[in-house]
Amino acid sequence: MDRYAVVGHPINHSLSPTIHRLFADETRQPMEYQALDLDPDLFEHQVAELIEAGFKGINVTVPFKEKAWAIADKLSPRAKDAGAVNTLIFQDDGAIAGDNTDGIGLTRDMITNHHILIKHRKILVLGAGGAVRGVLGPLLSQKPDLVTITNRTIEKADELIEQFSPKYKDNTELQSCSYENLGSEKFDLIINGTSAGLNNSVPPIPDELLGINSICYDMMYNIDELTAFVQWALDRGALRQFDGLGMLVEQAAEAFFIWRGIRPNTAQVLSSLRQN
Repeated sequence: MDRYAVVGHPINHSLSPTIHRLFADETRQPMEYQALDLDPDLFEHQVAELIEAGFKGINVTVPFKEKAWAIADKLSPRAKDAGAVNTLIFQDDGAIAGDNTDGIGLTRDMITNHHILIKHRKILVLGAGGAVRGVLGPLLSQKPDLVTITNRTIEKADELIEQFSPKYKDNTELQSCSYENLGSEKFDLIINGTSAGLNNSVPPIPDELLGINSICYDMMYNIDELTAFVQWALDRGALRQFDGLGMLVEQAAEAFFIWRGIRPNTAQVLSSLRQN
């Protein structure tokens, strides 16, 4: 049995073992997958121990994505863009390859599962932290007309514009804006990439940003109840609103494909998670 894991701190809440076991059952792959809580001060040492123990790869979550990026011998283009890694591949020659599947997970959930049009749309992204940096490349690859990044600390939004604009400016106008200066411009799609939902709150954005056809997407998820941002969108009459469970499953499916060369059927897994 090939061995894989998700590592983080804390990690008990992770749905990744359930998701990957369902993938393995569906595709009949001889593999096992577990959740491991690593010591933030011993990450590099403990990853080396996993390699020594014969693990083939790991998924990486908070707070280790930047450390995983640093130890990778090879980085995919999307991992280079993101400045973070959520998937490590332990290769037969001893090299560690790093990838980031968060962005493809987001866009695949939007486009394939929810039939959201991104190309030529006007998009507002809330937040400018690591979660947003991790998805911007694949999002911009879909060629929206405008992406506005808003954040409490405008300098962090400016940094993302500076990083991504040279590569994507031919197809997409990128701009940064503080929450206070958002005004009343309508957006086709609003993506919440902040952690405000952990405190059951929503970033301070005006209701006027929502048009009658606006769609809201929360990168956070909650199986048991609506996230704060999804509830906010529902209360204000957004056309549609979604949480990030599909993003979680789709990024896992991309990691599974990288490791095993087989793309699982995510619809069945999503349905199973929602029902349970």
